Amino acid sequence: MTNGVTIGRAAAFANVTVKTIRHYHRLGLVGEPPRDGSGYRRYGSSELLRLVQVRTLAESGVPLDGIGELLDADPRRFAADLVEIRQRLTERIEELTARRDQLERLTHGDRALLPERACALLARAAEVGLPPEAVAAYREGMVLTRAMAPESLDSLLTGAEHALGDPGFVALNKRCWEARDWSPDDPRLEELATAVADAFLADPELLTIPESLRTRTDTSRYRMLNQHREDESPAMARMGRLVEGRLRAAGVDIPHR
Repeated sequence: MTNGVTIGRAAAFANVTVKTIRHYHRLGLVGEPPRDGSGYRRYGSSELLRLVQVRTLAESGVPLDGIGELLDADPRRFAADLVEIRQRLTERIEELTARRDQLERLTHGDRALLPERACALLARAAEVGLPPEAVAAYREGMVLTRAMAPESLDSLLTGAEHALGDPGFVALNKRCWEARDWSPDDPRLEELATAVADAFLADPELLTIPESLRTRTDTSRYRMLNQHREDESPAMARMGRLVEGRLRAAGVDIPHR
């Protein structure tokens, strides 16, 4: 009676594929048994045990290039290595769990990128009737601020809360968004810019420019944040320049473009 089983049967017993067994052979993880008289390799109990051990460690997350040394180690070293591997796996599990939680937060929209306070403000902006494109722009501005000037986010949110609590300023904000499609030469922009500047001057809490963005060496962050989306509307870009010019003329310290 011929001892051992063919590679196909060995694969079935060890719950791997024939291709996997051959890969283990190439890596030196499992020795190749001798061939029988018919030219077939016959896998005995020792090879099957090694196959199961390699497969189990691989499925547990042990890199293939470390399995051979691990299996050939003495029992004390084997146990110590398993503790180390377990720690690495625990860290990997924690990392994957954090990624999973991040994906879960993404299903809840803004909460993946913004704190609850900012999300509440966006909901409030929609409630007071600001158009969807305005809410989207404010969302993007908050995300950019959190990324580029995180120390400024709280003051930005404080200013936004104050603005959304002012019905007159909300109405003025809506007019500004209606002006997005105007020609940049439209004379109404001058009037609207004056109204916006007057609103800021009458209530300085509406105009929140963190000190960190005023510095001469860091005005690039201010420009990127304050001029976000202006390239989509020449009218809004011109009105932004007009408002800033009026505020500077009134003595407000605003970084230059």
